[in-house]
Amino acid sequence: MGGLRCLDGSSLAVVPVVSLDRGGTPFEVTLELRRDGDSFGAVGERCGYFLAGLAGRVAAARAGESPQAAEWPDPDDRFPDPPPGAGRVREPELFAFRYRDRGDVASTAELRCALRTSSVWIERQGTGQGVWRVARRAVIEAWGSGGRGVRAVLTSAELHAFLAGLLADAERAGVGYREQLRAHR
Repeated sequence: MGGLRCLDGSSLAVVPVVSLDRGGTPFEVTLELRRDGDSFGAVGERCGYFLAGLAGRVAAARAGESPQAAEWPDPDDRFPDPPPGAGRVREPELFAFRYRDRGDVASTAELRCALRTSSVWIERQGTGQGVWRVARRAVIEAWGSGGRGVRAVLTSAELHAFLAGLLADAERAGVGYREQLRAHR
C-alpha cells in the first residue's frame, strides 16, 4: 500500500484496486484513497499502466547520465521532463486523476502530482554574498469526496519509492507492469 505523510500530519494511503475483465482476469487498477484509515475517495480508473511509465521515467531522470543530471546536480531534484510538445510549463503535472468513472461528479475525489520549484538565498556568513539554492519537489495533492484536501511534498527518490510501492501492491494483486517499466529504462 502506497502511503504518504501529509503536511497536516495525516496519513494518506493509496491502495490499488484490481479491475477485472469479463473472464475475471485482473488487467488494470483503480486507486482507492484512505486518509487516516477512513475512505477518502476512488480515482484513476485503469491508471496502473500510466503510473508504471511514470515510475520508469522518474528512475531514468534520477540516473547520473540523464539529461536532467546536467541541470540538477542533486538527484532528489531530478524529475522527468514534460512530454514533447507540452511546452515549458511553470508547474508541470506528472499525473492527475480527478474521478473514477465518467459518470461521477467532478467533486468525487482527486489525486494530482505537480512539480514545484523553490529558491532559497544562502548567504555566506556576514558577507552579503551568497548563492541561490534551487530545489524541485513533487507535490501530491488529494481531495476527498467530502471536499477536504491534503498535501505531501516528495523528493524524486520518495516519489519513485511511492510509485514502486503502488506497482508492487498491484503485482501482488495480480496485475504486473514489468514490461512497461522496462520500456522506460
